Amino acid sequence: MLPIDQKIFRRAKKGIKRSPFNLFLFESLLEGSLSANSVYLNKSKYLNKDFIFINSSSFIENEFLRLIKIGVLRREVDGQGLTSKVRITPIGRQVLKSSTDLFNHKTSFIKKLVRCVRYQIYPR
Repeated sequence: MLPIDQKIFRRAKKGIKRSPFNLFLFESLLEGSLSANSVYLNKSKYLNKDFIFINSSSFIENEFLRLIKIGVLRREVDGQGLTSKVRITPIGRQVLKSSTDLFNHKTSFIKKLVRCVRYQIYPR
């Protein structure tokens, strides 16, 4: 792998790890596409337990946009143009395939508390 590819890979891995989404969302994206509204309506299924406090689909849309900028997700295109749904990119597929321990990390209570307060004060 080229050094630039390694930087892209590390950035994508870090973005997935820090996202509020769990492994089930990314596995679902491997099979198809999802919209922010459908993720919000099924947030107990797609979000980490630390992020169940989310109270709008715009937060999820902003997280999608962040992962799009990193290169993990992309907008789905239909005959009319871009849609509100996202799909996973080849880089995202590669990160998920090669990093099996990505979702197994444990977060301390203090970090969970700080994250919750930060998201309540400064929503994305």
